[in-house]
Amino acid sequence: MQTDSNSPTHVGATPHSGKLLIPRSHRQKFFFQFTLMTVLGWVVGGIASIGLEKSILGGLPPADSFHWAKILGNIVFAVVFAADQALVLRRYISGRLWILATSIGWLIANSVAIAWINYISSIANSFNQGVSPELAFIWGFLSTFSYILTGIWLGFCQWLALRRYVKQAWLWIFLPSVSFFLISIFVWLLSLVQDLIPEVNRTPILYWSEQTFTAIILGVIPAIGLCTLKRNSHRPTKSSSSSTLSNS
Repeated sequence: MQTDSNSPTHVGATPHSGKLLIPRSHRQKFFFQFTLMTVLGWVVGGIASIGLEKSILGGLPPADSFHWAKILGNIVFAVVFAADQALVLRRYISGRLWILATSIGWLIANSVAIAWINYISSIANSFNQGVSPELAFIWGFLSTFSYILTGIWLGFCQWLALRRYVKQAWLWIFLPSVSFFLISIFVWLLSLVQDLIPEVNRTPILYWSEQTFTAIILGVIPAIGLCTLKRNSHRPTKSSSSSTLSNS
């Protein structure tokens, strides 16, 4: 019987796999591959989305094209980012499900984060006499906190894909927020040392440092999480399904 190339390769039947989604013998290789592909997806997706936005903005009137360019650019980025991760994950879960879940989750989280940050910024800007340092800290904290919470949307969508394959998949809902929290901490640390960087090179160094470590964190934290997940023992395997069909 021909197998579906889009279905996950069954690794649970091997002697060394145990009950883990990622067998212990695969962990190190999986960790580096998943992190590398996440960084690659971040870079390639960013380049593709920027290129698409520029081509749309160059071919249509600015009033009509800016909104659609941003939407399409975000979609392209999300799909490329998710697809690169799925190239590694497809051995263990459905690659298509991961691409769909991660793309939708990323778009929702990004949209909600932007909406909340804009809303908080509009409140801060409504003070005619300016904002005191204390209030500025509060607004900044609220913006960061709302950004961290939006990771739940990404985690929820990915949970919908993972729950078919692993036990206690609901814990994954909060894992992207952990990544977003660490990203926020790193950005804050960068802001503390930015005055130590020569002004002529400050902007590119800060930008590329933020982008690089953001991509690494988005790869490392999920990779660690995936290596700790336990496979759902009640999920039928390919081998058991084939034997059932042959016996019938």
